Amino acid sequence: MNREQELRDLESLAGWLDSRFRMPGTNIRFGLDSIIGLVPGIGDGLSVIPSGYILVRAHRLGASKTVLARMGLNALIDFVIGVVPVVGDLFDVGFRANRRNVALLRAHFERESKTAT
Repeated sequence: MNREQELRDLESLAGWLDSRFRMPGTNIRFGLDSIIGLVPGIGDGLSVIPSGYILVRAHRLGASKTVLARMGLNALIDFVIGVVPVVGDLFDVGFRANRRNVALLRAHFERESKTAT
């Protein structure tokens, strides 16, 4: 699979995790990450798994250490604030760590391809 297809797959996954659904009557979007995070005790722990998967894929694609560190920080912020009841759930809807991380990854590879030409 080529890099562009990998990025599209990760963007699709991030969309499902962070913004797949819309709250009726509003423009507020949320995803499976927000829904899973509502499960008391284990929800926030489970939501780390797909975030980690995105980081592993980014590493395999050849993302720089700086980009991986920024992505890891986003995932950590999402997790730490996410464990706070109610506040964490609201934060998760707005922060969208997975979409941020895939955007960082895409921007990294776009910059990389521009400097290579």
